[in-house]
Amino acid sequence: MLLFSDVALLLVLALLLDALVGDPPALWRRVPHPVMIFGKIIEIADQDFNTPDLSDPQRKVYGAVFLVSLVACALIAGALLEVILSGIPYGQAGVVVIAAVFIAQRSLHDHVAAVRDGLVNDGLAGGRKAVSMIVGRDPQSLDEAGVSRAAIESCAENYADGVVAPAFWFLLLGLPGLIAYKAVNTADSMIGHKSERHRDFGWAAARFDDLVNLPASRLAGLTIVLAAPFLGKNPSAVFDVMLRDAGRHRSPNAGWPEAAMAAVLGLALAGPRQYPGYTVDDPFMNESGRREATATDIDRALKVLVAACGVLAAAVLAIALVSALT
Repeated sequence: MLLFSDVALLLVLALLLDALVGDPPALWRRVPHPVMIFGKIIEIADQDFNTPDLSDPQRKVYGAVFLVSLVACALIAGALLEVILSGIPYGQAGVVVIAAVFIAQRSLHDHVAAVRDGLVNDGLAGGRKAVSMIVGRDPQSLDEAGVSRAAIESCAENYADGVVAPAFWFLLLGLPGLIAYKAVNTADSMIGHKSERHRDFGWAAARFDDLVNLPASRLAGLTIVLAAPFLGKNPSAVFDVMLRDAGRHRSPNAGWPEAAMAAVLGLALAGPRQYPGYTVDDPFMNESGRREATATDIDRALKVLVAACGVLAAAVLAIALVSALT
């Protein structure tokens, strides 16, 4: 069994590997990404167990039973991988590679940068097309400022659940925790929304995803606060805005990194947003900030992302060193 200091060091290496390599398209064209495997399992369960003949309470029970089964299978798979890798030469390198696969620093940066590039190179149409790949809101309802804010909000929120949360659960529980977290997060993204079909079947996935993201969202906000000096901002002022405004978001978690990002960039984020079929009428975070965001602000958000990822890696390295010395 790995020592905590060893797990922390492996996490640092995984963060560095993901930052350098990301998700090579050539690889995932040949083999299915593990998240796609989760997605297929969830899709089958949605088809087989979320049928129109069930009552709403039955759908909720079936959804909860499915989620428990999915998490149990993910924990077992992660534990088996750890046992197998611990018994072969250089098995720890395999742990690093697997952890890097489930961490999304580079891919998040690339997807958000694509929105910036779309706006710069192809105007509003290019920005709308690129942002539709990373947000669920109606892209045709967005002007340039809306596209820019959507990309920045996605950058902040996905930093929390695509980078900090996987890192947190790997550090806490190793590969079982990491893989189980990604299973829950994938289930939430597929069935954890409030459409008529998934309101009950996806209830357990949505609530459990909120729970497992609770510590990581606060940590994500804190690393953005600590990254503020890299953009010439006062971290104390950013921290105050985060504490004041995080609770204004309808999500119990997304408000923390988004409020911190809003304060660093001097923007007003969140606020009213239009999704296919419905409108969200939320208050703005950092309400006194600018609402007319641009592609330049997306570029600044990417700099915050890089700095926050650096803060995260440095913090994990410090944990590894302190743990090794105690």
